[in-house]
Amino acid sequence: MSLQIELAGEQVLLLPQKALYWPRARMLVIADIHFGKAASFRALGVPVPRGTTTENLLGLDALLAAHDIGHILFLGDFLHARAAHASATVQTMLAWRARHPDLVLTLVRGNHDRHAGDPSRLLRIDMVDEPWTFGPFAFCHHPDLPLEADAGYALAGHVHPVCRIAGRRESLRLPCFVVGPGRAILPSFGSFTGGHVVEPAAGERFYLAVEDTIFAL
Repeated sequence: MSLQIELAGEQVLLLPQKALYWPRARMLVIADIHFGKAASFRALGVPVPRGTTTENLLGLDALLAAHDIGHILFLGDFLHARAAHASATVQTMLAWRARHPDLVLTLVRGNHDRHAGDPSRLLRIDMVDEPWTFGPFAFCHHPDLPLEADAGYALAGHVHPVCRIAGRRESLRLPCFVVGPGRAILPSFGSFTGGHVVEPAAGERFYLAVEDTIFAL
């Protein structure tokens, strides 16, 4: 149950899998996938589960099967740290890439990418710096990046936004899209990334990603 909204004159879909789909451009927009984060924690001696890279790639596969996608645009933090260059992680990503040879991949470098270094060239990812403009959009990692007046509507990540929904005795932290008059912030796509509770600024609206549905607040 995706939700169609209009941004900068374009119809886009907010997907409950925490991604944005732009049908006219056949583009899937992903924020903060953080490949190799679990490997980075294990390298520091923290016992965390294995398999998060495979889980993230299966999530991408499910979206590729569900939508007509020719281009995936990553809004930064594709790699978490230098430990993400571990052979097992890279080989898993290369096997996935081999199954999708015609897919265009673009990565807008984020702060973690600058520390981790660019991913393997064998993945054939076009590397760009923020803001990267395409159509009416300025694709960024940082939502507060200063932009020229004509740069376009900003699509960003970095924050890992979640909304706290409180009841009488308990509360939930749910990933959300933050959509405002000049920018939208996507939730983190990665399966091992956590979230930051945000409050709406003037003119902003939250869209919660809950299991297989998007709810507008």
